[in-house]
Amino acid sequence: MSTKRLAALGVTAVVGLATAGCGDSSDGRTTEAGQPAASAAAGYPVTLANCGVKQTFTKAPSRVVVMNGASVAEVSTLLALGLEDRIVVNQQSYGMSEVPGRADAIKALPKGGIKLNDAFDIPREAMLGQRPDLVLSTTAYGFDAKNGFATRDQLKDVGANTYISPQGCDQDTSRMTIADSRTLLRDMGKIFGVGDRAEKLIAESDKRIAEISKKVKGQEKPNVMVLFSNMTMGGNDFSSVVAKGIYNDILTKAGGTNAFESASKTSFADLSKEKVAAADVDALVVIGYNDPDPTAYAKKLLKEFPQWSAAKNDAYVVLSDSIYLGPSNDVAVEKIAKTLHPDAL
Repeated sequence: MSTKRLAALGVTAVVGLATAGCGDSSDGRTTEAGQPAASAAAGYPVTLANCGVKQTFTKAPSRVVVMNGASVAEVSTLLALGLEDRIVVNQQSYGMSEVPGRADAIKALPKGGIKLNDAFDIPREAMLGQRPDLVLSTTAYGFDAKNGFATRDQLKDVGANTYISPQGCDQDTSRMTIADSRTLLRDMGKIFGVGDRAEKLIAESDKRIAEISKKVKGQEKPNVMVLFSNMTMGGNDFSSVVAKGIYNDILTKAGGTNAFESASKTSFADLSKEKVAAADVDALVVIGYNDPDPTAYAKKLLKEFPQWSAAKNDAYVVLSDSIYLGPSNDVAVEKIAKTLHPDAL
């Protein structure tokens, strides 16, 4: 995924998203084998209000298309729920993951042999030709006709429901928290009739995060710089620095604070080298978005700013999908906490 698409999405799609309104529906149930039960037993029909569009599912979708959207939130959530066999086309991939086996599992999913558009996503005719019964998009961008995509109404006409992930209705991820990852899991659990499976994943993740937060409670909160590896999204030397969003919620749970939270009112800050050099940075979180060697980038930064406490202590962690919207935020919390508070964990 190029920075052109990231810029087109206001860089917000990096994390995936849906919005006020991705809402209530009947809980699904599963069989003892963990497979979806018969439609009636699973609680169908299921009605979901998503970004102002009410949709009804009479059965679990079986032809799912996952749009790119510079995200892996949606495909990772489906994989975590054991729904990979429902995916007929997936365009999401970072080529790496903190979760063992996930990157390979994503790579193995069908791509549909589609010629992507300039936004590296699925154009209208190619989408309609897939005969989907559910299309997942990170943001409303993926259903905008002016971007060359099939609209939600056009997809409805061919029998496909659509879903925009949390905070994606207005494409503003600055308000995103771990709770949005939970919403995505719950919504997919309801849609596919595997609500019990979703709740189990949520409970396990919440428990792990609570355990970590308890261990670091009362500790001094280091100032952390979070940024994307080797990515340019603005006019300054450091234009991929995180200011707000789910990252800050994860940092807080891990016992840290964002050194550049006040640098922008939006999700990302565009900073000069001088401003970065003047900051008090105790640790780095480098996000490897399709960068083959984010560790090298982290080490280069520490060498470039030897005055940082982070450089003096070699304090950094490299992450990929766990720090975004998705089912594995507990992994990011744990890895960051171990970097910030090694003695507590």
